[in-house]
Amino acid sequence: MNWMDRLNERAELMGRMLETIGAMNHVPTGAHTDAALRSAAHRCINCTETEACRAWLESHPDGADEALPSCPNASLFNSWIES
Repeated sequence: MNWMDRLNERAELMGRMLETIGAMNHVPTGAHTDAALRSAAHRCINCTETEACRAWLESHPDGADEALPSCPNASLFNSWIES
């Protein structure tokens, strides 16, 4: 997989995770959030749990209360739905 395909794949998974847990509409705004999103994207691109992530997302078609526990962004994404 080339770097652009990997980038697209991970962006799609990250977006699905945010949608699945209901965090997409709760992402804060501002410079701090921009930096947090860049860091989250970096963690996602370097994550080695792509298949586990995909399987978890497929097993939660109706949503979930929190992110996949092994997701490197779980605490960040969960904090957005808790506020």
